[in-house]
Amino acid sequence: MKNLFSVLRSDDVADDLVRVIETIVDASKEIAFLVRQGALAGVLGSTQDENIQGETQKQLDVISNQLLKDLLLANSAVAAIASEEEDTVVAGNAAGKYLVAFDPLDGSSNIDINGQIGTIFSIYRVLDGIAHGSEEQFKQKGAQQVCAGYELYGPSTLLVITTGKGTHCFTLDSTQGNFLLTAGHIRIAQDTQEFAINMSNARFWNDNMRSYIDDLILGETGARGKRYNMRWNAAMVGDVHRVMTRGGIFLYPSDNRNAKQPAKLRLLYEANPMAMLIENAGGKACSETQRILDIQPTQLHERVAVILGSANEVSECLGYLQ
Repeated sequence: MKNLFSVLRSDDVADDLVRVIETIVDASKEIAFLVRQGALAGVLGSTQDENIQGETQKQLDVISNQLLKDLLLANSAVAAIASEEEDTVVAGNAAGKYLVAFDPLDGSSNIDINGQIGTIFSIYRVLDGIAHGSEEQFKQKGAQQVCAGYELYGPSTLLVITTGKGTHCFTLDSTQGNFLLTAGHIRIAQDTQEFAINMSNARFWNDNMRSYIDDLILGETGARGKRYNMRWNAAMVGDVHRVMTRGGIFLYPSDNRNAKQPAKLRLLYEANPMAMLIENAGGKACSETQRILDIQPTQLHERVAVILGSANEVSECLGYLQ
């Protein structure tokens, strides 16, 4: 069975990029151990602080962020990092070739209930002519990513990753500490009868999105003519992994609760890496108006509506919105 680094070598990934990926993987192994220990490690519960997003931080959020931050900044190939838990860009090695953006612990609300959580990451090349610690470095389209991935901390610890040559899934062998290939070149079913959305927000969606979801709920008695099931983990990483594994559509649409914050998910370290993974597995990833990977970022913590998964179902949804 192939391990992660033999697959990266076979995909001709540059050695310095492999070192950056290895650093992220090393941090994720530490996080996975803490997740498994849970209350025994004293990492459950909330802090008294809020992050830049205005969200109350969990203890494990802070610990995971610090692990990734410390290890990545010690890597000479990393020029700067950006995190959901950091207000601004954190500069690394001025001679580094890569930028890393990450959500250190996606699905924080699931920590204390032993639910699915994960780490999402994205890697870009440094732009010439811009200071390595500048926020402008990270204002790159998702199509410019050189690597994207997530770790899912569930019954087993999984790494799903792409460098643009297919999306692969690796499982952590806890006896040896290696990530071993368990699903290579994943292909997402083009059609589906499963959707993931937070129904408690329905009253805040626009009419077209409500019409689409209403038709899914009507199943074989409605316009779509087939039964749909809804699944919702309250962790993007868990819902996207289900889509990756057996098809489906994941939606976090815009809503009208707050005019200054019309969307929930962050473009840089949530939507873009997931979109790259989905597209490399044959799926489709869009906002409500365009391909996610074509969006030009304007802010570090910019938010965007997300619709991704089985290509034909995403197209059906966009048809309602347009």
